Amino acid sequence: MKLLIFLSNTVIPLLIFYIVGTGLIQKQNIYEQFIHGAEDGFHTVIKIMPTLIGLMVAVGILRASGLLDAVSSLAENIIGSITGSSLIPGEIIPVFIVRLFSNSAATGLVLDIFKKSGTDSEIGYMASIMMSSTETVFYTMSIYFMSVKVKKTRWTLPGAMAAAVSAAVASIVLSKYFMV
Repeated sequence: MKLLIFLSNTVIPLLIFYIVGTGLIQKQNIYEQFIHGAEDGFHTVIKIMPTLIGLMVAVGILRASGLLDAVSSLAENIIGSITGSSLIPGEIIPVFIVRLFSNSAATGLVLDIFKKSGTDSEIGYMASIMMSSTETVFYTMSIYFMSVKVKKTRWTLPGAMAAAVSAAVASIVLSKYFMV
């Protein structure tokens, strides 16, 4: 364990020293390149700002309107009627749905689960595994594709959704059968 702590404390500084050292050896103007990269990053943030604001507003509306709770209870009832049991807790469904759009909003939902059920509970494990194994699919697609002006996304959305559903199922299976 001490080795992991040591590595986690030294990897980032070593990487920074490696990058700066490589630039110095190659006689590059490191500061000028840093400033140029920061400027490019700033322009990218300005370009994607409308998309970010739109996604944040949409997630806020979903959460405040109660639609998210209605969808989660409907999904819980449908899944319960298919499987004959309550395999998926209703609190985890909004986490999965919101996680597709926003990490910070999903983190808020997970914190609510932690407050209600505890971090070491089955649903706490489930939410933690789901947050670490799923991606903000719509956010990532909109940012990446907008920044490089991709119009035809082809199989990106179906593939990303298949991966997200697989990760959600894995989080449920791991927490139900292996964690508790």
